Amino acid sequence: MYLTPFHTSNQTPSGQQIHITPEQASVFAKQISDDFNPLHNPEAKRFCVPGDLLFSLVLAYQGLSQKMAFHYTGMIGKNMAVTIPDTNESELSVLDENEKPCLNASRQGEITHDETLIEAFSRAYVAFSGHCFPHILVPLMKQHNVMINPERPMVIYESMAFEFDQLNGSHPVLEFKDSQLEVKGKRGQVRIEFNIMEAGKQIGSGFKTMVLSGLREYNQECIEDIVLRYERSKSEYNAKTK
Repeated sequence: MYLTPFHTSNQTPSGQQIHITPEQASVFAKQISDDFNPLHNPEAKRFCVPGDLLFSLVLAYQGLSQKMAFHYTGMIGKNMAVTIPDTNESELSVLDENEKPCLNASRQGEITHDETLIEAFSRAYVAFSGHCFPHILVPLMKQHNVMINPERPMVIYESMAFEFDQLNGSHPVLEFKDSQLEVKGKRGQVRIEFNIMEAGKQIGSGFKTMVLSGLREYNQECIEDIVLRYERSKSEYNAKTK
């Protein structure tokens, strides 16, 4: 399993108990998702495990279904264990140490445990997801004349869903389709839609939603500074890991 370096697990009566260190979470975000959100830095005060890592682990342990939806209900902080239940039910919840759901998932249709397909789709999705900032979010914010707080940039992963026409692919890739931003006061909800492609043919579709908080009037200079800090963090990390 390509996710082995990013977690440890042990079987319990209720399912797979998963442990993810801040360092493992950070490496996954940066090396697999190409995501340099400061919330995933081990030293961050509000550190949280990337939602894409939890998503990938659910697929790895529970399989890939033809139609799935994921909704994040809580953030996983430093050194918190979670449990992925062993179940064949259409609904499942990943539980934290207090047995509170942090991720709810639903699934329908055909299911596969083909590790090659699961890894290919997982990698394709998290790479697409990790590039939302700045490539998609900055143009959206400019269009709607809003921006996140440059001192505390908060972009929270809310949900994602997808549907395959058939689970017969082997090397799916994701292709950007559309994006929308709905602004309500100081909060905004982003929806990013994508097509799932295989050898140039569409085999499915899906979307991801995120919540932006602390919105204020758009300022090009501030946005450029946020992007510069983001890109600098990425460059410095890549230079250290060469």
